[in-house]
Amino acid sequence: MSAAGLLAPAPAPAGAPPAPEYYPEEDEELESAEDDERSCRGRESDEDTEDASETDLAKHDEEDYVEMKEQMYQDKLASLKRQLQQLQEGTLQEYQKRMKKLDQQYKERIRNAELFLQLETEQVERNYIKEKKAAVKEFEDKKVELKENLIAELEEKKKMIENEKLTMELTGASPSSPEHLPATPTESPAQRFEARIEDGKLYYDKRWYHKSQAIYLESKDNQKLSCVISSVGANEIWVRKTSDSTKMRIYLGQLQRGIFVIRRRSAA
Repeated sequence: MSAAGLLAPAPAPAGAPPAPEYYPEEDEELESAEDDERSCRGRESDEDTEDASETDLAKHDEEDYVEMKEQMYQDKLASLKRQLQQLQEGTLQEYQKRMKKLDQQYKERIRNAELFLQLETEQVERNYIKEKKAAVKEFEDKKVELKENLIAELEEKKKMIENEKLTMELTGASPSSPEHLPATPTESPAQRFEARIEDGKLYYDKRWYHKSQAIYLESKDNQKLSCVISSVGANEIWVRKTSDSTKMRIYLGQLQRGIFVIRRRSAA
């Protein structure tokens, strides 16, 4: 039998349905589709495996990060505790550095205060010496002034006593007390002049005389003195000689009896 006869299909029995036709190309397409499906499932399996690996890696990295953060926290906490211990012991470097700066500022302030105290003390001492010298000078000046004033008062009293003595000698030892002198012209039979004092002024020989008025004072021995009335009292007047500025007291009775005579004169 030839090859063609072997390959030819056998005839179908009579009355049987016809057999389906066979095409080799269809089998090849079917096998190709199956291969593609298996390849696709393989790729999907590989992708799932890769995804699972990435998830595990990310989870592992997160755990490492958390552990690293915890370690950093513990390290910082330990460092702070160590610095606190050093601070309490006084060995912390930052503490020592700042303390050195504070100590320098303290010493500088103390030095400035001492310098200020020295300057103020020197100024106070200078003021004290100055005030002491001024007080001593003022004391010495016032002491001299007091002594001079007392000497002047004593000299004045001495001159007054001498003038009173002179007056007594001129009037024949007449009483010096005003109460022993006649108060009005009618009380003395030897009265020659009218003399009285009213409102701080002297009325004598029909003329009025007042304080600071220039006069001539004449006595029984024809002595003529240039004087100024220095004050007018109740029963007497005080006159100041222009020659030596000594004062004399003249009583109304002496003027009334003519022991002393007053004449006006023009002021020099």
